[in-house]
Amino acid sequence: MAGTSAVPAGWVDPELATLTKERFFDPAWMYERKFDGERCIAYRDGDGVALMTRNRQRVNSTYPELAAALAAQQATDFVVDGEVVAFVGSNTSFSRLQQRLGVRNPPESLLTAVPVVYYLFDVLRAAGEDVRSRPLRARKQVLRELLTFDDPLRFTVHRSEGGKAYWDQACGRGWEGLVVKRADSPYRSRRSRDWLKFKCENSQEFVIGGYTDPQGSRAGFGALLIGYYDADGRLVCAGKVGTGFDSSTLVTLLEAMAGLEQPEPPFDRGKLPRSGVHWIRPVLVGEVGFSEWTSAGQLRHPRYLGLRRDKEARTVTRERPV
Repeated sequence: MAGTSAVPAGWVDPELATLTKERFFDPAWMYERKFDGERCIAYRDGDGVALMTRNRQRVNSTYPELAAALAAQQATDFVVDGEVVAFVGSNTSFSRLQQRLGVRNPPESLLTAVPVVYYLFDVLRAAGEDVRSRPLRARKQVLRELLTFDDPLRFTVHRSEGGKAYWDQACGRGWEGLVVKRADSPYRSRRSRDWLKFKCENSQEFVIGGYTDPQGSRAGFGALLIGYYDADGRLVCAGKVGTGFDSSTLVTLLEAMAGLEQPEPPFDRGKLPRSGVHWIRPVLVGEVGFSEWTSAGQLRHPRYLGLRRDKEARTVTRERPV
C-alpha cells in the first residue's frame, strides 16, 4: 500500500445500519453501544496504514496516535471497521471530537487536550483472507484475536443475553443508543437491516443552506437553515436550529459559510424566511439532535451538534425509522 495514495487498493464500502422503531431483545442478535463519533475503516498492508472515513478521506494526519497504534500491531495484513470518538466524562461527544476533525498534524497540546479512542467492532480482512462472508459472531472472535487492544484502540464489546437491560442502561446513562446486529450475518457493503439503530435520542445529518443574522449581543449568526434531499432530489427545508453553539463555533462556522454565499435559496421546498437571511451553497453537513418531527415536516427542539466532514451533502436524506 503506497503511503501517499488517496484510497487504498481493495477499498470496501462500509456496512450501514438502518434506523428502526422496533425494540426487540433476541439472543440471535448482538447489542453494541452506539458511538457518537466518526466512522473509519483502517487498512494495514505491510508497513502501510490507511485510516479512511466512509467518504474515502484519509485521516492518518488527523489521528496520528491511531495510525501509530495500528502500525505497531504484530498483524500486518488486515482491514478493520470502527468508530473514532472523544469523551466528555463517560459519554462520547461529537461536539468535543469537532476540535480534532480536519486538523492535520495536531500539536501535542491538542492530542493531550482532546484524546481520541478508536472502537473497533468488525474485521473485513485478516492475515490476507477476506472474512466478510463469515457470520458476525465469528468475525468478532477473529477481530479479538487479531489485534492487541490497548488505548487508543479498544474492542467493542457486545451483549446477546440481557439486551433489554443493556438498552435501559444506554438510555439511562445518556448514550446515543445501541446498534443491534444479526449474529449470523455476513458483512454487506450497503445499508442493511442486518444492522439496526436503536436510538435513545433523535439525531441525523442535515444540509446547511443558509443562516440568519444575529440578534442582540450574539456574535456570528443567529440560526442555521437546514434541510435534506427528498426522493426527487429536491432540497427540503426542515427548519432552523439556533442552539448548541458556543462562541468559538459561532465564529468559525460563520467564516466557513461566508465564502459560500449565493443570492438565491438552495431549498426547493419548505417555508423560508424572507429577510435577515444569507443563503449558501449546500455543501456543508451538520449533525443535529431534536425531539421529534412535526406533522409539517419541521424539527421540534433542534440543537446543533457539529459539522460532519465524513458525509457528502447530496447523500443526506430524511432518516425514517422502519
